[in-house]
Amino acid sequence: MSNPIPETMQAIRLEEENGKLQVRQIPVPKPGTGEVLIRMAASTINPSDIGFMYSTTGYSNRVLPVTPGLEGSGTVVDAGAGFLPNYLKGKRVACSKDPNGNGTWAEYAVTKSALCILLQKQVTLEQGATLVVNPMTAVIFFEIIKQGKHRAFVNTAAASQLGRMLLRMAQKRNIPIINVVRRKDQADVLRSLGAEHVLVSTDADFDQNLSALSHRLNATLILDAICGEFTQRLVDASPPNSLILLYSNLSVSPAQMMPHSLWIHNRRVEGFYLGTWASQHGILKLLSVAQQVQKLMSTDLQVTFQKRIPFALAQEALELYQNNMTAGKILLVIDPNAVPLS
Repeated sequence: MSNPIPETMQAIRLEEENGKLQVRQIPVPKPGTGEVLIRMAASTINPSDIGFMYSTTGYSNRVLPVTPGLEGSGTVVDAGAGFLPNYLKGKRVACSKDPNGNGTWAEYAVTKSALCILLQKQVTLEQGATLVVNPMTAVIFFEIIKQGKHRAFVNTAAASQLGRMLLRMAQKRNIPIINVVRRKDQADVLRSLGAEHVLVSTDADFDQNLSALSHRLNATLILDAICGEFTQRLVDASPPNSLILLYSNLSVSPAQMMPHSLWIHNRRVEGFYLGTWASQHGILKLLSVAQQVQKLMSTDLQVTFQKRIPFALAQEALELYQNNMTAGKILLVIDPNAVPLS
């Protein structure tokens, strides 16, 4: 806190559609009312970051040039007007980006104070860098399962870090989960972790097997991270009265489905976006979920890192992650004094 806030900072910038990431020197932003300025320690690369950067169908509010990064961790060093921003000043936080602002791949970031989570003493800044997008989503999904009285569920992109969190939580709660992956090696990884039901979407009998297993287990919640034409296949395989929840867009294509396949069997489709969920449920509910998450960061919600990379090498880090997402998260280290590179 003794370090003065500089006038400029290094930030990762996407300057043109489908362009490469660049390191630029830009002004340090100033927090407005209800906002905080965070000296960033670390951030991660998520599939949703890739969607934000390279999908033009789902982020109509993205204006280039922009600093990517949906989540991260750091220390609040300045605050705008308001009780919560000033309460957080000087404290370690996990944060998510303002939907209408720049992201976390920078030495400093401004976001709404309501999008910050005060880190408990046992949670490191490294863990905090991954606390929001996957762990909070996993906990909220199980609240949806409980509220909807779903006896089983289907999860796509199941070999991802989020997929493994959901698998561990389902095993602890004795809730059947149908894990959908694209490759046999991903299926082998999940089976080594104790997954009972694993289906490979490229197998010739995938649709038939998914339908039979979904109906047998009455898996009425389908978590769709793929979208595109794959959504229709999930709808067709789902039991009556199912909820198909669209939570990512790895295909980078609009979800496709025939309306009659929904209304005939009373199926419904909804979208899930963590920022929208947080704004709808309020700060107290967000804090409750955050407390649950921090208790589980070393167990059910543990994250595997494949590499820690200086954030100035974000383009190389992005390419490494895209080549093998199953291997684990890439940690972008912004402040090596706060989060060691090794």
